[in-house]
This record gives sequence, structure tokens and C-alpha cells, in this order.
Amino acid sequence: MGLFDVHAHLTHPDLIDDVEAVLTRARDAGVTTIISNGLNLEDNRTVQRLAADSDIVHAAYGCYPVDAVLDEMLADGFEYPREPSAHRPEEALDWAREHADEAIAIGEIGLDGYWVAEPYWARQEEVFRRWVQAAIDLDKPVILHSRKREARCLEILLEMGVRRADFHCFGGRVKLARRVAEAGFHLSIPANARRSQSFIRMLETVPRSQILLETDCPYLPLARETRNEPCFVADTAALAAELWGLEPDAAQAQLEANFSDLFGVAP
Repeated sequence: MGLFDVHAHLTHPDLIDDVEAVLTRARDAGVTTIISNGLNLEDNRTVQRLAADSDIVHAAYGCYPVDAVLDEMLADGFEYPREPSAHRPEEALDWAREHADEAIAIGEIGLDGYWVAEPYWARQEEVFRRWVQAAIDLDKPVILHSRKREARCLEILLEMGVRRADFHCFGGRVKLARRVAEAGFHLSIPANARRSQSFIRMLETVPRSQILLETDCPYLPLARETRNEPCFVADTAALAAELWGLEPDAAQAQLEANFSDLFGVAP
């Protein structure tokens, strides 16, 4: 067993050409499991190939919440710093169902109220619900993006009867984070936690049993203007040990147990 990163983007252009060195640094830091989350059909296929070629990378297939409605938004004149997928979300979902045996989770999926304007929320929710239902049908945990829509994501999960989910990089109030945990869901803390009072408060007040580690690499690094990598989950694990008043091995054992509880396997 070892450390883990439940939400990475190893297929990002800033990482993919250097991925073997990135994985070596992760192993050297004690990381034994990295879940690379897909964003659309093309990205899911790249994640699939990367996981097949690695002993520590696991695939999660998903549809980024912005991608769910990006065609419509761009057609209406909205700007977004990434080109839309050549495939519709429905095609990505069909492919994910077909290849679900190769995935440890469905993700990243969810809702976004930062990039996505309110007129598109209904369509975004429709796509989200289809992916959630697929996760239920396939008995897979979900890895959630919930930016500016945290409470609505929680409502939908509860309504649909989801039992296993991780809210990645939770940006809502700490009080709402505790509600997420009380509902039995997990929250993964990114590598920039030391410079975020919100994440520190989550580590201090959310039940330890519901905490996981992530990077969201290459985003959210320890220090600004640097590139994030999975190896940096080690620093978040150390921070958790400090805040919990535990020896590092005891904190890691708790985090490993949390991972196993959500994904059904040891990291």
C-alpha cells in the first residue's frame, strides 16, 4: 500500500510528454496509485492507453462539465480557453460504458457554475444525471467537479441514491463540506492545501474517514507559478498528520483505509 492521487490529469499537454519522469518522481515519493481523470472521448482514450502501459496509473472515464455544453456555449458567442471535443457527450458516455471494466471510477463529471452560464445549467444537469446513472448501473464510484454548484451536486447525488462519490477540490463552504461527509461522501484535498485556509479547516473539522488526497495536476501546485505533479500528495499527507496530531504512518494508514472504502481496493 502507499500514497495515492485520486484526481490527476496526466494527459494534460504540460505533463504527457514528460509522463515517465513524472511517474518516477511519484514512485520515489511513495505514491502507488494515480487516478487519471478523463474529460471527453478523446481524453478518455488517452487515459485508457496511459493506464494500460503503467503499473500505478488507473483510469477514470468522464465528461468535464464544461464539455457537456461547450458546443452550445461557443455557438452563442461565449469564450473558453479550450477547443470543444469532436464528439458529443453521449458518444463519450457510450464509450465509457463499453470500456467500464478498465476504469476504477467514473470521472471527472459534475456541474460547473464558473465557466457555464445559468441558461445552460439545465442541459448540463441532464448530461450529469446520465453519467451518474451509468456509474450506478456499473457500480463505480464517481469523482466530482462541483465548482460554484456544490450544493446542487450534493442534492442530485442524494436524490439519485449514489453511495460512493468523491468531491474533488471542494470550493464550497466548510459547513457544506461537513454535510457532504455526513452524507457518506469523500472530499479530496489538493496539494495547495497549506496556502488555503478552507482546505486546512476541512482537514481540521471534516471526519478523517472522509478525506482523500489529490493534486488536480498540473493545476493547484504547492507554490504558485509552478507545475503540480502526483508526487506532491506526500506534502498533503504530511499536513494531515500535523493537523490530526498523528504520526505520519498513522495518518497514511487512515488515508489508505479511506481510499479502500471508496474504491474497493487498496492504493
